[in-house]
Amino acid sequence: MPVSEEAGRRTSGTDETQAANRAWWDGEATDYYAEHGSFLGDDEFVWGPEGWTEESLGLLQAASGQTVLEIGAGAGQCARWLARNVGASVVATDLSMGMLRVGAQVSRRTGTAPPLLQCDALALPFADASFDTVFTAYGVVPFVADSAAVMTEVARVLRPGGRFVFSTTHPIRWAFPDDPSEAGLTARLSYFDRTPYVESDGEGRATYVEHHRTMGDRIREIVAAGLLVEDVVEPEWPEDNTETWGGWSPTRGAVIPGTAIFVCRRPSGG
Repeated sequence: MPVSEEAGRRTSGTDETQAANRAWWDGEATDYYAEHGSFLGDDEFVWGPEGWTEESLGLLQAASGQTVLEIGAGAGQCARWLARNVGASVVATDLSMGMLRVGAQVSRRTGTAPPLLQCDALALPFADASFDTVFTAYGVVPFVADSAAVMTEVARVLRPGGRFVFSTTHPIRWAFPDDPSEAGLTARLSYFDRTPYVESDGEGRATYVEHHRTMGDRIREIVAAGLLVEDVVEPEWPEDNTETWGGWSPTRGAVIPGTAIFVCRRPSGG
């Protein structure tokens, strides 16, 4: 987790959450890429810290000629992989201009340059039914106060029959300390406590915010948006992944899930 003057659980609404997370990702974009770029790759599609890729899992079922939207794209690694390996027409969006600037540098270096657009996933600047597929790999969903509104907005821009796939921190993780060692295997908080995790500066202003929902909350938000849940993937920790990333590690990954991937579809008739 980011370092700040104070960290704990308290309420944080949409405006405060948005301002804090935009500023944090803007400020950390270069260092984040330097720290995690080798794991994520420049044009790879990694679903989470476990290291499982779209090439291995095939959750999007994207095809050449389809139009695809990535929200919370960061530096656009996943969009770049789709453009290069699938031949889909991909637009990558993020709230943070700092992350998109890093992405533009990577695009110039790799020669694969999907459009990069700064926007809020709560108000996507696209017409209804514009995309065959929408996805995000650990973007947006835990970083907004109103994730239900994200589901509704995604459903709006999806074409009938289109897929929405997103990965996020597995809800069970919120009951445990964010510690990669065995100390992170003892539940200390209520799984049902939805109070956000907030880091603040010395004057009490939020500098980083994450929001928690239970597994049931996630399913209800998806269904309320008019989407169907086709699968929930809880990827196991691969034996060949020895990386530690924040609270994710082989020690914890062998015992409890760290990531949940929700595979959703807009009904063909809706």
